[in-house]
Amino acid sequence: MATEVEAGESSRRPPERIPTPPRRSRSDPLLVVCRCFSLITAITALLCVAVNALSAVRCFSQATDIFGGIFRCYAVVIAFFVAVAETEWSFVFKIWKILEYWAARGMLQIFVAVMTRAFPNAKRQELILLQEISSYLLLSCGLVYIVSGVLCVQVLKRQREKKEITRDQAAKDLEELERRREELEALLLAETA
Repeated sequence: MATEVEAGESSRRPPERIPTPPRRSRSDPLLVVCRCFSLITAITALLCVAVNALSAVRCFSQATDIFGGIFRCYAVVIAFFVAVAETEWSFVFKIWKILEYWAARGMLQIFVAVMTRAFPNAKRQELILLQEISSYLLLSCGLVYIVSGVLCVQVLKRQREKKEITRDQAAKDLEELERRREELEALLLAETA
């Protein structure tokens, strides 16, 4: 009879829940590389903004090269736009749909690099050095974007981003279901007690 009582009590208790190990979020290596490269490109574009702004201020303060100053102002605006495009905001892509394509983005970066390199100020060597560094860095980033665009790496990136979003949503849904299950088990225990 004692075994029947023990069997009755054990049937009322919910089964022991085996804790699930914490899930580690493993990022896709391609997405990590793309994000790092995008960050490098944005920083390089901001360096071009700074160099062109310094050159524009220098041109306007000396009042010797007004057209060079205007040219540098255009370079500042376009280089800033390149940096903002690297954030991949949907607002930017609504304005310029073509920047969704990496080859076009690379061409714009090369254009900014050429604008940064053009018309060097021969009087300040450190400014020329900064212009060369920033322009060659942005030129190399643009070339990488063009080659990656031609090789359709962007398509792979988008597919993997969709997979990552789906995986993250599934993990959130699973956590929500686990939480709900624990709540229902607690209610069941409260009703049986």
